[in-house]
Amino acid sequence: MTRAPLLAATILLLSALAAGAATPLSEPRLRLAHGAAHQQPQVALTLDACSGKADQRIFEALVANRIPATVFVTARWLRRNGDSLKLMLAHPDLFQIENHGARHVPAISVPMKVYGLATAGSPALVKAEVEGGRDAILAATGHAPRWFRGATGRYDTAAMAEIRGLGEAIAGYTIRADDGATLPAAAVAKRLAAAKDGDVIIAHVNKPERPSGAGVVTGILALKAKGFVFVKLGAPPSPAPLHGS
Repeated sequence: MTRAPLLAATILLLSALAAGAATPLSEPRLRLAHGAAHQQPQVALTLDACSGKADQRIFEALVANRIPATVFVTARWLRRNGDSLKLMLAHPDLFQIENHGARHVPAISVPMKVYGLATAGSPALVKAEVEGGRDAILAATGHAPRWFRGATGRYDTAAMAEIRGLGEAIAGYTIRADDGATLPAAAVAKRLAAAKDGDVIIAHVNKPERPSGAGVVTGILALKAKGFVFVKLGAPPSPAPLHGS
């Protein structure tokens, strides 16, 4: 490459990085309607299955205790965890399967990194991430997803418009229980203990080798013992989206 094209390529790269650094990102929140009408507090447990394996500690606790959850799966995770998919399909009353994307790429339309992950980087690639996840779920379950949650849970304005234009609602949350399955079990259980009526909880179900999963089990069972009712997200827009934070 001659010096002039090399200089032009460098300028383009720096411009892209600068655009990414200047792009404001939203981490949307989502709350349920209050459960006061049922005289019991209610929460939604949402579980991200990004890639890797399945945390059977969590799946077994949910089935044994009849606790519903909404599971956001990637196409990558579905290909590697057929037995867990069969388990969820065998319990449609407990598991709602929704879209976490094709390859667990952050759904952000400018090039940057978030939590060390390279973003999709363009509207077209955001679309590919959403559609790839949707197509995999449709093929595996026979049902198209209604909710989308991108890797990292953060989005730029253009990406959010693209996702909604594809007919999927963006699934935010109010409680980050395990910070991507990086927290110790006691810290996860403590965060879950702070849940209030209407909270939407995010945790992870793809890291069985980490202690966070044990904390998820302890925390949700403690909430159940306190009288909390667990619900699936259901169809949008039943939970009321709030402004991104």
